[in-house]
Amino acid sequence: MERGNQQEEGGEWGGGGKKVVVIGGGVAGSLIAKSLQFSSDLTLIDPKEYFEIPWASLRSMVEPSFAERSVIRHRDYLTNGHLITSTAIRITETEVLTADGRLVGYDYLVIATGHADRVPRTRTERLEQYEADNEKIKAANSILIIGGGPTGVELAGEIAVDYSEKKVTLVHNGSRLLEFLGPKASNKTLAWLKSRKVEVKLDQSVNLNNISEGNNTYVTSAGETINADCHFLCIGKPVASKWLKETILRDSMDEFGRLRVDENLRVKGRSNIFAIGDITDVKEIKQGYLAQKHALVATKNIKLLLKGGKEAKMAKYEPRSIKAIVSLGRHDAVAQFPMTTIIGLVPGLLKSKDLFVGKTRKSMGLDPHNNVY
Repeated sequence: MERGNQQEEGGEWGGGGKKVVVIGGGVAGSLIAKSLQFSSDLTLIDPKEYFEIPWASLRSMVEPSFAERSVIRHRDYLTNGHLITSTAIRITETEVLTADGRLVGYDYLVIATGHADRVPRTRTERLEQYEADNEKIKAANSILIIGGGPTGVELAGEIAVDYSEKKVTLVHNGSRLLEFLGPKASNKTLAWLKSRKVEVKLDQSVNLNNISEGNNTYVTSAGETINADCHFLCIGKPVASKWLKETILRDSMDEFGRLRVDENLRVKGRSNIFAIGDITDVKEIKQGYLAQKHALVATKNIKLLLKGGKEAKMAKYEPRSIKAIVSLGRHDAVAQFPMTTIIGLVPGLLKSKDLFVGKTRKSMGLDPHNNVY
């Protein structure tokens, strides 16, 4: 078992002084790691070697080259910290144990593990996965999408626009699409999909356990038969907190497996452990841009504490009212703001062309347009 902050690959040693450990290299964890690398002796622990801009993943399935900018090696932005490509399996009051046997000491700890999502370890493998998904789409005449949340809706939109000749069917077990938004957004989205010849079946599910390889016939819970050359499962993933049940934070989770945090984004009852992103019990919808806001607030607070500042001066995170933009292909989107819901080219101009990839890359200190290796 190795003890201490060990680098796995390249890069300079951290900023010195107090040790900060970030567990999870998603949209929140990567941003806070980037932001604290020159203020502390920082270690990022993540099971993959890259950070991926999550809201760009569906465009990458229809245009694999898009992933060249949205799948970013941690080492591209983490130039002054330690990177351990492994999984955290245990936390004590002072250390984190990883699956590959490393003990990493900390003064401040950030939990940012988000949702459980099985993805490849290397960037190259991830890019190859997008190529394979794209070949799967191109080879199919008919495609079944299971799930009518933002992932399923955006994938249906991408395919309907880029491959308009394909027969696309979307099955959702809810009474309306995009249930985290209001009924007006749901209705507008349904009308848009139908106008692009996407067949939508609501209040139904598909049991994939009965599907054998090469069998292109799917049966819904209502007994309807769907013929499709391939399918994509786009349902919600569980919070990645199961491992915490064996740690000192086992009593800090709510009934959904989320960590209870205070207004400063510290785990309740803990003075030096923060949680950010989807792993928290903050009462708001779980969206990437809000996870980034968590990271910025926690960064301020950790920097304050690193300098010996008073806890009373820590920044407070205030949950936001529902604001969301769901892309519908390359040009359109549906947007819900506090006072209105709109669909079409105007919200599409805000998100759909570049999907905020350039803006996100810039926030990570990278060239917005090019991915140069």
